[in-house]
Amino acid sequence: MEFMTLLLLTLLGLSLVGPGFGQRGDGDTSEWLTAKEELIKKLEDKLKHVESWQSDVEALEARLNATVDELRGQKAEVEKLNKENEGLKTRLIATEKAIDELKQNSRVPQVAFSTSLSNFGEIYKGPCTDKTLIFKRVFSNIGDGYDESTGVFTAPVDGFYYISFSTYGYNTHAMGAILTKNGILQISTFDGPSVDGSDSSSNSVVLQLAAGDKLHMQLWDDGRVFDNLNGHTTFSGFLLFPLSK
Repeated sequence: MEFMTLLLLTLLGLSLVGPGFGQRGDGDTSEWLTAKEELIKKLEDKLKHVESWQSDVEALEARLNATVDELRGQKAEVEKLNKENEGLKTRLIATEKAIDELKQNSRVPQVAFSTSLSNFGEIYKGPCTDKTLIFKRVFSNIGDGYDESTGVFTAPVDGFYYISFSTYGYNTHAMGAILTKNGILQISTFDGPSVDGSDSSSNSVVLQLAAGDKLHMQLWDDGRVFDNLNGHTTFSGFLLFPLSK
């Protein structure tokens, strides 16, 4: 404002000192002064406009500075969000991988069976011509690989299977049984006739089976086993993992 006043006074001084200022008459001087007053008024109006424009410029500058600060804040927020998005992206990839693994595992066939010889009362099996042991009490048969009418387990898929069995008997006869794969002996339990009353034994094995391979248990020649609802003589197995073709 002081600058504007000084400028106005300077212009006024210049306007008062015109050519031949001291040589005019009273009438001329009056007209000259009137013209200068009008000029000064116009200059004052223009100065007011300049001051108004200056205020507008200052306001615009203040808003611009505020906008710059806001943009800086938004930039920092965007950078923060980008970092968070990177973290979310990493977790999403890990989650998708875990889902894919679960899908793969869900396609693995579920195979397991567990049985015992007697489903009621007491059973003495053997000696007999048909030496196949048919386990009638079925605890579980996931995948329907075991046939309780024949005593045969048929592998539904290629893979490695864990097979176990136990036998119990009185020693008037050979006690034990044989695990066969497609009619060929794999492992067995055995205890010959003796005077010690009774014996029990068990065995287990991991077998590689192709789909359609058959397992069953059979007695030894002149063999006998015993079972009741306590489940002394059993036959069980499950798929460890399949083999891809």
